[in-house]
Amino acid sequence: MSLTVADLTRGAMTEFQEKLRQQHEESMHRELEALLATANTAEAQISRKDFDGFKEIFHRFLQVKGPAVDWAKINRPPEDSIQPYEKIKTKGLPENIAASLNKLAVVKLNGGLGTSMGCKGPKSLISVRNENTFLDLTVQQIEHLNKTFNADVPLVLMNSFNTDEDTKKILQKYKHHRVNIHTFNQSRYPRINKESLLPIAKNMGMNGENGEAWYPPGHGDIYASFANCGLLDKLLAEGKEYIFVSNIDNLGATVDLFILHHLMSQPADRRCEFIMEVTDKTRADVKGGTLIQYENHLRLLEIAQVPKAHVDEFKSVTKFKIFNTNNLWISLPAIKRLQEQNAMELEIIVNPKTLDGGLNVIQLETAVGAAIKSFNNALGVNVPRSRFLPVKTSSDLLLVMSNLYSLDAGSLTMSKKREFPSTPHVKLGSSFTKVQEFLSRFESIPDMLELDHLTVSGDVTFGKNVSLKGTVIIIANHGDRIDIPAGAMLENKIVSGNLRILDH
Repeated sequence: MSLTVADLTRGAMTEFQEKLRQQHEESMHRELEALLATANTAEAQISRKDFDGFKEIFHRFLQVKGPAVDWAKINRPPEDSIQPYEKIKTKGLPENIAASLNKLAVVKLNGGLGTSMGCKGPKSLISVRNENTFLDLTVQQIEHLNKTFNADVPLVLMNSFNTDEDTKKILQKYKHHRVNIHTFNQSRYPRINKESLLPIAKNMGMNGENGEAWYPPGHGDIYASFANCGLLDKLLAEGKEYIFVSNIDNLGATVDLFILHHLMSQPADRRCEFIMEVTDKTRADVKGGTLIQYENHLRLLEIAQVPKAHVDEFKSVTKFKIFNTNNLWISLPAIKRLQEQNAMELEIIVNPKTLDGGLNVIQLETAVGAAIKSFNNALGVNVPRSRFLPVKTSSDLLLVMSNLYSLDAGSLTMSKKREFPSTPHVKLGSSFTKVQEFLSRFESIPDMLELDHLTVSGDVTFGKNVSLKGTVIIIANHGDRIDIPAGAMLENKIVSGNLRILDH
């Protein structure tokens, strides 16, 4: 068998690429050591653990060829791998629900800032309802559980270096609440210059220009940082068996007693180690990650992993009917086992960013749900849409502040007076993006019980006691202003141009 020129070239290419990879890796390691040398001893200790994780993800990033999934191998999940919530509910609840609750800890992902909504500091400290912040509502929910069932469910906050200091200051106010609160920090990774593949940080500091040099590496980092900080062992020692993990800005993510009971009632040899709550896709959720069957495992497929040619197919509501709410129930002993065996290989999400000065960087991130494939007897549970109520924008904020929801012990529930279970589709223009500006445009939040669709664009304000029904579209032209007068009732109306009603 003779070698062709192409074979030789290919051989030389892979050898060249391998050398290049090694060079990148060696240069990165050198730079990281130089950065660590600028830190004090305590900080260097923590950062070294962070950097170990970063080295591993960087190594894997250099190895990866092409998209992380082979589209041809993607199958729909088997029928029994995604259970309808109703089926889980039919089991009912045991006499002693406290025994199950005492084996649970609630973990909220609290690494995000409120910048996209024009706020400084942690997003969890934005007021969402009756002066209550996301964090207030979370504490109220868990305290209510602990009091009602005489249980001890602790709250664990996964902060990032962006949110840790501000969050800890606020925690003082919950001292006398019946809930034990723990915090830990997710890792701090260096942003990488896209051209040189080296860190852009000059030292370990966080100030000035160097502040842009770091990022928290996505919520997939929870497994390593949870184990590293000692909280995993602490909770296991206290007899906790599961954590319920969710985003702190998802107001629908409350502790569900039926799902908890389902987990606790499995036979010991078939213990379900991971439940992902999924819900039916609507047109608004086409970018959400979905569950697929891949090489005999349930696996989370994120849009970032989809080859360009298949993105439209991925977004289809017919082929992939469900998406991940990021409400996850995970076995603590299983996390411990997988961490010790270093057996969790989470797909890398490459997140390109352009910094204020125009520099192109990349962030290597992972998603918490991507670990589903590493756990035994993993299961999807198709939950009602009410379990997914994220507040990402001021349009979402308008919904949760309105009379569509009633607030009880920290939990929001859809008003019984609303005739259909879906939420209205709300699109507020750029004049409403920032929370302060948003609030200044409403003298009171309109009655939205019978609203289907609302679009508002331009300089628009709402007087007191306005009610909106059906489809309402309000568009103020550039330079014009529209004031919706107090007490107005708009039903299936389009308002455009310039509208001011002046008191005489």
